[in-house]
Amino acid sequence: MNDFDKTFLLGVGFNNLTETEVLEYIVKNLQKQRKKYYIVTPNPELLVIANNDKDYKKVLNGAELALPDGIGIILGSQLLGKSLKQRITGVDFMEMLCKEVSKRPITVSFLGAGPNVAVKTSECLQKRYPGLNVGWVAQEWSEELKNKETDILFVAFGSPKQEIWISEHLNELPVKVAVGVGGAFDFVSGNVRRAPGLMRRLGLEWLFRLVIQPWRIKRQLSLVKFSYLILKEKFS
Repeated sequence: MNDFDKTFLLGVGFNNLTETEVLEYIVKNLQKQRKKYYIVTPNPELLVIANNDKDYKKVLNGAELALPDGIGIILGSQLLGKSLKQRITGVDFMEMLCKEVSKRPITVSFLGAGPNVAVKTSECLQKRYPGLNVGWVAQEWSEELKNKETDILFVAFGSPKQEIWISEHLNELPVKVAVGVGGAFDFVSGNVRRAPGLMRRLGLEWLFRLVIQPWRIKRQLSLVKFSYLILKEKFS
């Protein structure tokens, strides 16, 4: 594990780092050729799942880096007196990491999402960051990919599936760093419209997604449970 202390919310540890600190850590350790590891970006919904599933909580806490995805995580940390420095969403993290490594001989690969979405994602990112070295792109994992090495693998299977899958298969993956990024491929590829910048800055991206994807209402109800658990932890 790394040398950074973790800040715990509902039993799940988060690294209290800025985007810049995260990027420096990843690039530095890729250059050192250190052991492989994985990165997660838990949001309130995942903390609710982890609260009811000890095995999943263990998966999240087994990550080298856990980054706070969701304004709820930031507000919850503040309420508990454990303020985290910065919200880092899965899609923003993937973008800034691709931008950073495009300046270096580091390869990235993409796995998951719907038909052709991973391909569109890699093409969009290569256009934005011309120096980006893409290793391979696939919708599903297959045995033939075991021999195709890459430095960073972005996995978009959706949560909690992607974190569990990465944890279970990390040793056999031909990668140095695996990152669970949820719906990031859909946003980057343009498959799903992202909230306007102002709404994102105000922490209202969840509301925008609910408007354009009403079926997410059941998932958003987890915010109520998350708020209850945070208040329970604060006053217990």
